[in-house]
Amino acid sequence: MEDLKLAILIDADNISPKYVKVILDVAASFGVAACKRIYGDWSDVRLKSWKDALLNNSIIPIQQYSYTTGKNATDSAMIIDAMDLLYSGNLDGFCIVSSDSDFTRLAARLREGGKLVIGMGESKALGPFVKACDQFKYLDLILDHGEVSDTAAPDAAPQTATGDDTAINRESIGRIILGLIEEMDDGTGWVRTSRVGDQLIKRYPDFDVRNFGAKSLNKFLASVPELELEERILSNGNPIQFVRAVPAPKASPKKQKPAARKAPRRTATQSKKRKA
Repeated sequence: MEDLKLAILIDADNISPKYVKVILDVAASFGVAACKRIYGDWSDVRLKSWKDALLNNSIIPIQQYSYTTGKNATDSAMIIDAMDLLYSGNLDGFCIVSSDSDFTRLAARLREGGKLVIGMGESKALGPFVKACDQFKYLDLILDHGEVSDTAAPDAAPQTATGDDTAINRESIGRIILGLIEEMDDGTGWVRTSRVGDQLIKRYPDFDVRNFGAKSLNKFLASVPELELEERILSNGNPIQFVRAVPAPKASPKKQKPAARKAPRRTATQSKKRKA
């Protein structure tokens, strides 16, 4: 299967150069970067720290002057370029790198055009932008853990997030996964862990096992008390992980109370003898 061709568009006004390796690593987990562009007013000394990162990673800087104080011209330039790239028809997806919720409508429009949209930003990114993307990766979280999560699904088609909220926590995760397993159960009770991971990402674009202190999806699922994992070996020798709800313990059979002993019935003869 051919790698997806992606456009990486970075908002330099909103993202630090310390994340450049993380950005490229995340993009590489989905496909190949057909173009890499970064937008900002490069006459501003605040963006000087980006210089080495751009040269070393072949990222093309796009100059956008700030014409009016308080107005973000960089956003407009990114949006215009993104739409031009969308209509070119040469790309499979976009990586929109910003924590700015102003890109919410752009992400939604790119998905309407049938493109995979990967959002990247810091944890301060607001819910509407996060939810507008197929997946959203928190750069500060990934940088802290030092590796890209294995929950990415490069071959997944763009889907609409259907969760009521993009954030899930330790209290709700077990219930959510049990519901997914019940939906996908083929009658055996067991479901592939990869299918569970795909559904979590589709419904909660910012889902990441690192939020729960795990380094892989399987290790994360194994840490959820309500779940049980099993490894099966395919005919080609490859292992596949399955997960199911922990079976409820079987109720022990109730012990029957011994029947009360009935007093022996007295015969008429016995009664007469007693009276005598």
